[in-house]
Amino acid sequence: MKTLLTSATLLATTLSSPLFAKDADIQSLVNAAKQEGQVYSVGMPESWANWKDTWNDLGKIYGLKHQDTDMSSAQEIAKFAAEKKNATADIGDVGFAFARVAVKKGVTQPYKPTTWNSIPDWAKDKEGHWALAYTGTISFISNNKLVKNPPTSWDDLLEGSYKVSVGDVGVAAQANNAILAAAFAKGGDESNLKPAIKFFAQLAKQGRLSYTDPGLANLEKGEVEVAVLWDFNALNYRDKLGRERFSVNIPQDGSVISGYTTIINKFAKNPNSAKLAREYIFSDQGQINLAEGYARPIRSDVALPQSIQDKLIPNDQYTNVHPVSDFKAWEKSARKLPRQWQENVLINQQ
Repeated sequence: MKTLLTSATLLATTLSSPLFAKDADIQSLVNAAKQEGQVYSVGMPESWANWKDTWNDLGKIYGLKHQDTDMSSAQEIAKFAAEKKNATADIGDVGFAFARVAVKKGVTQPYKPTTWNSIPDWAKDKEGHWALAYTGTISFISNNKLVKNPPTSWDDLLEGSYKVSVGDVGVAAQANNAILAAAFAKGGDESNLKPAIKFFAQLAKQGRLSYTDPGLANLEKGEVEVAVLWDFNALNYRDKLGRERFSVNIPQDGSVISGYTTIINKFAKNPNSAKLAREYIFSDQGQINLAEGYARPIRSDVALPQSIQDKLIPNDQYTNVHPVSDFKAWEKSARKLPRQWQENVLINQQ
């Protein structure tokens, strides 16, 4: 059984960087959060990335009551902006591409956790408005009963005889990132998705592009042969349905690594509880909690229990993954994607 860190142990383990916080600072944050006594989140439901354990820990250690309303990244930012000083949410969790949008709209406040130095530069805002707590990398999930040789590259995908599900391209972030991953693998980038469009057009011409939603229910029914999903979703589905039934692999010729970041509402009614929640999320135990939910922790200096390591894909599969570096170009490309997909890919569907 997972043991909970006591308050004292937590403070000791998170105080690795005196640059940003001292014992007294953390203790005063804890005291202020305890006085607030609650934290309201959006887009951080218990079932996603094992937020359940983190909310339970914050309740047991600090007495914080918690409530979540699930919503998309865009809805979270819109809510913060619309409610302003009548805020009903303190903290949210948004996709990487939405982090800068939130800051631009002026709805966030900064907080650097004490483990700040352990977070890679590409995954955090210099001012502390956002930092990715966990990553997702586009992967392939294959039904072993229907697919004899599970694909480990985009080239493998093109040479197979099975159907491939990518979800709702142009609408869902996961599906859009599947296209970007293929672009990276095929010599494109955020501003040039043409190699990926060409790739999927070939799949469509072969009659191998599936419209079936690659969710848990359809995977269970055997209606999905191969799907392109975030690794944390694919691994979660695999373990729910049986490891012998499904294989999950990162495409070795290239993929995209992205992630999710907490944003603390500038107008939060419980700002100290929100900051303490972020502090805990980036602590060793907070990172382990995320890994327990198949989300790959951003901090590489956290020793994950063997049982959790066994659930995740080995590190050596992640050597050819690329973070988004040009967000403006990616936003522009993503806006054009629905039309491109319709005109160049779906038109070839047999």
